[in-house]
Amino acid sequence: MMDKIIIVGSGASGVHFALTVLRKGCPVLMLDVGREKPPALLPKADLSLVKEQLDDPVSYLLGPSYESVTFGDSQSDFYSFPPSKRYVFMQPQKKMNFKNTGFEPLLSFARGGLAEAWTGGVYPFNDEELADYPFGYKDIEPYYEEVAERIGIGGENDDLARFTPFHGRIMRPLRLDAHSQELLAAYAHHRNTLVRKYKCYLGRSRVAVLTEDRGDRAKCSYTGRCIWGCPTGAFYTPSLTLAECMKFPNFTYIPQMQVSHFKCNSSGRVKSVTTHPISGDAPEEFLVDKLVLAAGPICTAEIFLESIRSDTGEVAELHGLMDNRQILVPFVNLKMIGRAYDPQTYQFHLLAMGLEGDSPKDYVHGQITCLTTALVHPIVQKIPLDLRTAIDFFRNTRSGLGILNLNLPDTRRRGNLITLEKDDNGQTSLVIEYTPQWGERQQMRQALRRAKKALSRLGCIVPPGTVRVRAKGESVHYAGTMPMSKTRGKYTTSEYCQSHYFENLFIVDGSTFPFLPAKNITFTLMANAVRVAEAVF
Repeated sequence: MMDKIIIVGSGASGVHFALTVLRKGCPVLMLDVGREKPPALLPKADLSLVKEQLDDPVSYLLGPSYESVTFGDSQSDFYSFPPSKRYVFMQPQKKMNFKNTGFEPLLSFARGGLAEAWTGGVYPFNDEELADYPFGYKDIEPYYEEVAERIGIGGENDDLARFTPFHGRIMRPLRLDAHSQELLAAYAHHRNTLVRKYKCYLGRSRVAVLTEDRGDRAKCSYTGRCIWGCPTGAFYTPSLTLAECMKFPNFTYIPQMQVSHFKCNSSGRVKSVTTHPISGDAPEEFLVDKLVLAAGPICTAEIFLESIRSDTGEVAELHGLMDNRQILVPFVNLKMIGRAYDPQTYQFHLLAMGLEGDSPKDYVHGQITCLTTALVHPIVQKIPLDLRTAIDFFRNTRSGLGILNLNLPDTRRRGNLITLEKDDNGQTSLVIEYTPQWGERQQMRQALRRAKKALSRLGCIVPPGTVRVRAKGESVHYAGTMPMSKTRGKYTTSEYCQSHYFENLFIVDGSTFPFLPAKNITFTLMANAVRVAEAVF
């Protein structure tokens, strides 16, 4: 009889691990809070028709209480999540308590996890970025290709392939909007200067969006509704793979369950997990053969730490927390001023920028989003003019507005940690401490200076005072607290993400990553989960 595998969490790594072992015939039980997304309204309509045909378009666009309205202070983003994505960030009644220093955690308890609100960027790690991992690019390349086949990825073998290897099973890229076409044409004209002077490369984003029909999913129809949630399933989210898992007779999904900790026997094997129903009913216990934690590094850390504390009384510390620093750089393409824009376009980034570093690990990755049909009020409010003039300015420059999101790498440091703390009332808090790596300010200044010069060469200006450095935790690329290591350690994992502390525990989220490149990590999370599932089960 095959061991029953219990998986905690339905995010990107959890569902792809599950699908892999289900295909091998293993029985799987998935425990999850699992908040469901609202149904897609008028799935065949573009955004303009939605505004016309819905009885209450304001609720769809801004929320019944205008909760998606953001105010133009210096700390607010240039875009906000619409009402249809609020479910992704809703907390359960049994909320996690935090004491955080230098880090603003963002969590999800949705079916599919945080990647239900991602922007679809898929960038494989190269050999240099995997140097601290117990495997290289060729070892994980087959699993990048497997995930590409599962989710659908569009891309092109261009100048960015020197940083992000171009593997198999990639579809043709999405249709470019007029602004992105203009930027690529300017890059082709100035490429030699950009590469020689600034070590700057431009190319197509690789995005998890179908450009051809696949199974029940239709290709992108360019409705301009990406931010509100793709109405046709062309844009990949992990809940699509969860739905595929549910077709297997050996898969059991139990939502409305928040896992608090696991229990061990005298030999150090996990024997059960304890869950708390969201309804407030009595806790339930599930027996375990093999336990897989895929709840994201913050929630996984809480479960792991609470399990040790419950079993031994020890208050452990998990060191090495990482997250990419992000810099938002708004710009105006002067060549596009006054030109009409087409709202029937893909809404997220279509282009990417690569800034070569002094070493391969210092590579800085940027994603370029040209404004199409996003919520515009956060942008109008940031224009340093009175409202009427700002609106006129926006109307004339809209087709040339864009945002470059620069990502910097991060490394594990002992001072960055997660631990538990109990107060006098017996209330447990998760303590998160984060200090930026030495030299980060200089690294940010250099990256920003090069990016501004590159944008200028492309015919764009960055309005003064509009650049925003996002707080640590806002990129949601969390990693590093229980890293893969060839050397056994109490709070490390093996090459195949097996705990060195608990024999039948596997951790397949970002907790196990020993280095964080300047890239979206979701694609590598999925590929690594498939790699582990194929090797171990």
